[in-house]
Amino acid sequence: MALWKPDPTFYASPRDAVGAPPEKLAYVAAFDRAAEKPDAIAVLDVDPQSAAYGDVVGWTELPHTGDELHHFGWNACSSALCPYAPHPHVERRYLIVPGLRSSRIYVIDTKDKPTAPEIIKVIEPEELAERAGYSRPHTVHCGPEGLYVTALGGANGHGGAPGPDDEAGHDGPGGIAMLDHTSFEVLGRWEVDRGPQHLAYDAWWHIAHDVLVTSEWGTPSMVENGVVGELLLGRKYGHKLHFWDLRKRRHVQEVDLGDEHQMVLELRPAHDPTRQYGFAGVVVSVEDLSASVWLWHRDGGAWAATKVITIPAEPADAAALPPVLQPFGAVPPLVTDIDLSVDDTWLYVSCWGTGELKRYDVSDPFKPVEAGSVRIGGIVGRTPHPAAPDLPLAGGPQMVEVSRDGRRVYVTNSLYGAWDDQFYPDGVGAWMAKLDSSADGFGFDERFFPHGAAFRGLRPHQTRLQGGDASSDSYCYP
Repeated sequence: MALWKPDPTFYASPRDAVGAPPEKLAYVAAFDRAAEKPDAIAVLDVDPQSAAYGDVVGWTELPHTGDELHHFGWNACSSALCPYAPHPHVERRYLIVPGLRSSRIYVIDTKDKPTAPEIIKVIEPEELAERAGYSRPHTVHCGPEGLYVTALGGANGHGGAPGPDDEAGHDGPGGIAMLDHTSFEVLGRWEVDRGPQHLAYDAWWHIAHDVLVTSEWGTPSMVENGVVGELLLGRKYGHKLHFWDLRKRRHVQEVDLGDEHQMVLELRPAHDPTRQYGFAGVVVSVEDLSASVWLWHRDGGAWAATKVITIPAEPADAAALPPVLQPFGAVPPLVTDIDLSVDDTWLYVSCWGTGELKRYDVSDPFKPVEAGSVRIGGIVGRTPHPAAPDLPLAGGPQMVEVSRDGRRVYVTNSLYGAWDDQFYPDGVGAWMAKLDSSADGFGFDERFFPHGAAFRGLRPHQTRLQGGDASSDSYCYP
């Protein structure tokens, strides 16, 4: 049913979003690596005034097994207020939840029962393949005219061995599927002309400038069973950014970061719609195991990318390392997520390998300044949470989500089932943490530490905050 007024969680500008009321619930995707139990959406109480603060207060179990839930998103958000394609009468109500391993997409209604959201539709993999030509849906973003769902694989993506005629795997190309944000039907493939783009991962945009940006990980055969050493050392994983005409849906330019920089993952454009820059995280350099963050920006009439953060590997005793890292005698940071505060001031960088979450002041995006760091988990460190100092933790800060006002930062510890098992072969566990962030400091909230049995044997991955968060929305007004 249409609303008489726009959804109050839609904001015309980043400034309006920053001033919005704080979230009271968080939705967390949790999955069963063994594919024996259904995955679920866990609902957490994040209201500090609540008696249930920090607890799992809701649980929506899915009807199938083996989905491996990943990067889900809202059906509609602040981009619905953009002037060229306004949809002010939709509402931020449904979570669009992709199963990366099953290729199913679930539509989950949070409105009437926010702590017991209900599944109202399931898009089966056959529909996604037939109508859009894709498989392995990965990331969901709400745009003004529909839902953008990035996918790692082509219609026949099956996770088999790479074919002889395609070093990157014959199960591509990946790309973007479009869904209607009212009926949730698969509309089709977004790209009209993909140019040289083959590998896919994330997609974001400078919405007021009709620019879309995509990044690269790998096709299903390259990622589903863990890191493939031959592909990594052969520099076959993604190492490029792609720039597109958002309105015409055509590839415009690719920017190669250098094939030593393997796996270009999360994209975080400036929230200020007048600014044309953004940050991209790179998992690892095959030359020295460092990780990096790059700034994309305009350079005259073209796009360019500049490395602005380098995070070195940390030496370690080979005996303390998992087999995949023993030959190197070091722990790579493994930057697997980054997140930019809505006011474009703070960039959070998760180092899943070393168990560190770094905070940078990016007021000058070309010259980030480290302004805080915490340790938790880590391949070697196993640093405990302050609330449970005697409990060594596996995993590390992985997915990062920042509240609209920038004061609260939520992290979860699981990356992707097969990769968890490679880098934490003794078990990755399950935990979530919250940090308080301000100009005066950056540190753990000791009251908030759901872990272990709280997640019922599942591994927590991505978090979405009720009413939106730093990586949900894009704005058309400064």
